[in-house]
Amino acid sequence: MSKVDELACLTLESTLPVSKPTISYHTKILHDAGLISTRKAGRNYYYSLCRDVLGDLLDQLWELAPTPRPVVGAQNGPLSTGRRQKRQDPGGVAAFSRQRAMGDDIEEAAVLTW
Repeated sequence: MSKVDELACLTLESTLPVSKPTISYHTKILHDAGLISTRKAGRNYYYSLCRDVLGDLLDQLWELAPTPRPVVGAQNGPLSTGRRQKRQDPGGVAAFSRQRAMGDDIEEAAVLTW
């Protein structure tokens, strides 16, 4: 969903290995939380991320982290293409990053542990 502006529910149904009611249940939770917006056109539903809300939420979560936010970039050294690198910060934040072979997109995830 983060790669496109809007995603059809049919795409989720054909991509995810879960039932239609499960998709409906989880998208309703995300919609009620304000993390995605839903548009209905005829019999079809379309979802899009509320990127500003997600950005604010991520900032609030990082404020809870015991150490500064890990930054991925040239200052941290080159990334192996297509492989994950794990950095363990002393405060319990394990950051995983991966750079794609065909572009500059960098995926980053952080696992917070207390």
